Amino acid sequence: MGKIVYLMGKSSTGKDTIYKELMKGDAVPLKAIVPYTTRPIRAGERDGVEYHFTDEEGYRGLAAQGCVVEERSYHTFHGLWRYFTVDDGTIRLDRESYLMIGTLEGYESLKAYFGADALLPVMIELDDGLRLQRALDREKAQKHPKYEELCRRFLADSEDFAEDKMERAGIHRTFLNDDLRRCLGEIQGYIKENI
Repeated sequence: MGKIVYLMGKSSTGKDTIYKELMKGDAVPLKAIVPYTTRPIRAGERDGVEYHFTDEEGYRGLAAQGCVVEERSYHTFHGLWRYFTVDDGTIRLDRESYLMIGTLEGYESLKAYFGADALLPVMIELDDGLRLQRALDREKAQKHPKYEELCRRFLADSEDFAEDKMERAGIHRTFLNDDLRRCLGEIQGYIKENI
């Protein structure tokens, strides 16, 4: 039986980088679960790679079909953005293990849908000052920086990843990403032990 390795953490903790490195590795073969979003595509992103990009109408159609496993909605400075996972027939835990990035709420929803034994949580952490600098550097590189959204997300992270919420979700192991190689090695070892 396969598992879903579920990467979580506050914004700009390096989840995307760790995700890409884990997908390149041969240590534990993992397939991607590509989530869906209604937010605009960022510079350097590709549809079907980081996300399946859709609009509100596309989201509503999938929800009406009963395919949405979990979702998060954010009222951003630029309007409503949805992030969601779809049971689109590509998740086959009887055959393979998967990797995805999400939120603590998303983790809880997938755990309820697939069962606790099917998920392996990987919580990434980083000092808030370093996270803020990384987020600012990333946003500056965008054609149309959205600094208001950066600030909203940064502040929302404190509530979204509060210690009591992590405790209720059963998240006891975290990985500090202040050194990518060390952090990645620890995560790879953890995955090998549990899959």
